[in-house]
Amino acid sequence: MAGFLLSGFLIALLGAILPAWGYHRDPPDFIAVGNYFLSLAVGLLASSALARPLLVRKGLSFLLVFASALSCTALAYLALVSPPASEWWRAGGLLVLGMAAGLLNLGLFHAISPDYQRDAAGTVNRGGIWYGLGCLAATLLVAGTFSVYTVPAMVIFMAVVPAIFAGLYARTTYAAAPEGAHRTLRQAVADFRSPGAVLFALLLFFQFGNEWSIAGWLPLFLIRRVGLSPKAALLTLALYWLFLMLGRLVAVAVLPRMRHGRLLFTSGLAALFGCLILFLTNNAFGAATGVAFVGGGYASIYPLVAEAIGRRFPYYHPGFFNGIFSLAILGGLLAPATLGYAAASLGVGVVIGIPLLGTCMVVALLLLIWLESKVTGR
Repeated sequence: MAGFLLSGFLIALLGAILPAWGYHRDPPDFIAVGNYFLSLAVGLLASSALARPLLVRKGLSFLLVFASALSCTALAYLALVSPPASEWWRAGGLLVLGMAAGLLNLGLFHAISPDYQRDAAGTVNRGGIWYGLGCLAATLLVAGTFSVYTVPAMVIFMAVVPAIFAGLYARTTYAAAPEGAHRTLRQAVADFRSPGAVLFALLLFFQFGNEWSIAGWLPLFLIRRVGLSPKAALLTLALYWLFLMLGRLVAVAVLPRMRHGRLLFTSGLAALFGCLILFLTNNAFGAATGVAFVGGGYASIYPLVAEAIGRRFPYYHPGFFNGIFSLAILGGLLAPATLGYAAASLGVGVVIGIPLLGTCMVVALLLLIWLESKVTGR
């Protein structure tokens, strides 16, 4: 389960390291930032063509070791092509990093199969908490080493994290869940042709897009729009991850005791209010208050969806649920990529305006899922 910490670490690293690469300075090159997120997303998609053959021919343990070692290699390469090298060299490295993260995710979903069969919602929520810890760790690592070490040294230091995981996985044997113990992938896909399943997929896509739009662009937004120092902006990003993770812990505890509709309505209002504060603030206190409301508001969406999916689809097919998770991360990476191209023409303020609209979309989708469940009785 702790492998999800590494997954979060790899995906969150880009948003944290952009100030270290100098993208908060004038003239702003927001298109290059959009290309970085797009490269990470394409790598994640490309991993699906490589993951299944590796798993079948080499086994689960090899896949986990290979994914960790590949991410370590990608980070070492990124250290070599730090600015002032051409942005396209870094885009290539991020492509490989995204591929490594995709391979890791598939291996992790196979590895947690026994836990998921015992407790579907609890396993997904625990994985989400480990994932949040990884995002928080990546941000704090960059903030702690900012201006202390050179950028190449900083990235090399980060490469140690996947190297440690590669060593741990190499010393442990994992067996992939037997396909016969679960429904087939074709049966799972058939279930997800229902309107409710499409709504679940869209919900995860937009929700992760909202979360990662804030996570990917918050430091640059706070530096350029609010005037914070790079280190203060990174610490505010760490505060966002902290509230997101703690909010999910609280949400898991209150779900059995609180009506889900009330929790949803309260969370949506909190997230909308936080986006408005971020859009209007001009000081550090306002920024911290905004990320507290946004992180706390977004936090309950994931546990609600995890619980609903655990009830609605109680069987487990590792490859299929990795696809659902990858779809969510894909939305989370395509959204900040799109923001890069939008910010190049509309200004950095758009990186808060679009998540505000996306939050309204998530609330609407949750209401549609509730209506669909009432109509179908599922």
